[in-house]
Amino acid sequence: MQDIRNIAIIAHVDHGKTTLVDKMLMAGHLFRDNQPTEDLILDNNDLERERGITILSKNVSIQYKNTKINIIDTPGHADFGGEVERVLNMADGCLLLVDAFEGPMPQTRFVLQKAIEIGLKPILVVNKVDKPNCRPEEVQEEVFDLMYSLNASEDQLDFHTIYGSAKQGWMSDDWNKPSDSIQPLLDAILKYIPAPKRLEGTPQMLITSLDYSNYVGRIAVGRVHRGTLESGKDYALCKRDGSIVKTRIKELDVFEGLGRTKVEKVSSGDICALIGIESFDIGDTITDLENPEPLDPIAIDEPTMSMLFTINNSPFYGQDGKYVTSRHIYERLLRELDKNLAMRLEETDSSDSWIVYGRGVLHLSILIETMRREGYELQVGQPKVIIKQIDGEGYEPVEQLTINVPEEYASKIIDVITRRKGEMTSMENKGDRMHIEFIIPSRGIIGLNNIVLTLSAGEAIMAHRFLEFQPWKGPIEKRLNGSIIAGESGNAYAYALDKLQDRGRFFIEPQTEVYAGQVVGEHSKEGDLVVNVTKSKKLTNMRASGSDDKVQLPPPVIFSLEEALEYIKEDEYVEVTPKAMRIRKIILDETERKRLAKKG
Repeated sequence: MQDIRNIAIIAHVDHGKTTLVDKMLMAGHLFRDNQPTEDLILDNNDLERERGITILSKNVSIQYKNTKINIIDTPGHADFGGEVERVLNMADGCLLLVDAFEGPMPQTRFVLQKAIEIGLKPILVVNKVDKPNCRPEEVQEEVFDLMYSLNASEDQLDFHTIYGSAKQGWMSDDWNKPSDSIQPLLDAILKYIPAPKRLEGTPQMLITSLDYSNYVGRIAVGRVHRGTLESGKDYALCKRDGSIVKTRIKELDVFEGLGRTKVEKVSSGDICALIGIESFDIGDTITDLENPEPLDPIAIDEPTMSMLFTINNSPFYGQDGKYVTSRHIYERLLRELDKNLAMRLEETDSSDSWIVYGRGVLHLSILIETMRREGYELQVGQPKVIIKQIDGEGYEPVEQLTINVPEEYASKIIDVITRRKGEMTSMENKGDRMHIEFIIPSRGIIGLNNIVLTLSAGEAIMAHRFLEFQPWKGPIEKRLNGSIIAGESGNAYAYALDKLQDRGRFFIEPQTEVYAGQVVGEHSKEGDLVVNVTKSKKLTNMRASGSDDKVQLPPPVIFSLEEALEYIKEDEYVEVTPKAMRIRKIILDETERKRLAKKG
């Protein structure tokens, strides 16, 4: 029997987790001819690389001193809580990775809390000690205080600490004495992380993760809890609702390096992938056919936000998308439900729109962005917070928000957040920056990122995580400025935009195709304004002094997908196609809009 260690890696966004895993893979000699590659190997989908975040958890393994180390890369964002819960169930210990300057952050806390509840033994890795003004010792004390406040056991509080720089490729027990490799970390894993307990008896495996292949369909991934699984044999699949189905494992794979290797059987403690199991869900148990004993299913965080998804019915529909019909979009959303645990789908009265529930704006915008890149065209409405009725009273989701900002901007930011029903819970100085914590309704966070960055000249670092449902906090003031709406379809002219500059700021540049009802800018006052941006200059054969001056336009405001979703009002949609993103009024016709406004 081979020695095994199963570890999950926990870290806040951008603390160097994926870089560290890449260095561990290099130490396990997983590259062709041991040549390191420049790319991040684990964050292998384009979206993850562009944003520098991990969205999907991944499994890889390395061999070190005759021991197989299974590494599970977890997302740091609270929006992907569904991913985190499942993957921690496969581990026996975790590496808690913390930046030597920033210290533990809210998202570290989110995943660490889950790991401590499950009972995982942590090793603290203080990364980026090569940074100027880093404070490794203080950070280690902060982590101890954090774990104490999360009710960690004495065994968990007695954690081992390693210092180093993943980017430079070294780890050491003393940060003042750099080593020349990351071997001290691998030795610490073998020494401090317990090997999985070998449980004999009838086989049991909880399905905690999913893989998908175009050839074999859905693949169940999990850790064998007890006994041995063999390929080609029949087993019982115990579902969440208590029903039991007979199923057969057609192929059994274990993770080796960056890929998977086919094996005949897998014993208790190892992580494996099962091919050929039909109609399973995350949280189901594979167990003995004669004597089925299901394991407890995983508790999944509930969604906190919803958005309306609908087909693209704007005048520009079908121009650059491959999949535009309601059938295409509905099938794609159903496929997403297969692997996206924290997502729910609800059908509406009309056949071409659906309500999609998720963990936050980021969670849903990643889905929209992925669909867009696959060639789908769709429209999405304003994100709405889920309100729960408890004893006849409305309860809404509340989040913990932390903002790290230079001292001179702190008062402006506190003012904005308290206006959005945020309550300040703590405030401390860290050098020349302030670290402020708030409790704020999820509604108040929608659209906040943009405002905070503007007020702090781009200096603020903002992070938030879901806490609980609390009684409704009352109305929150939203964007007061109205929209500038195109009154006619056609090409936008610089001449027209120039004459309208004093009315507000624009989202389009000259020569952009627009349609009537499209939102082309933000009005400088309240209330919507309909303008004609397609008006060209009437030419005469007379020259007039001063009238032929060169037009000078400020650059247009360009939104990212999340910003657009957070910006729109209730009567607006974001139209998303593979090549473009536009904001539009739900009702394009101006007279129709006025008639409905009169009706109220």
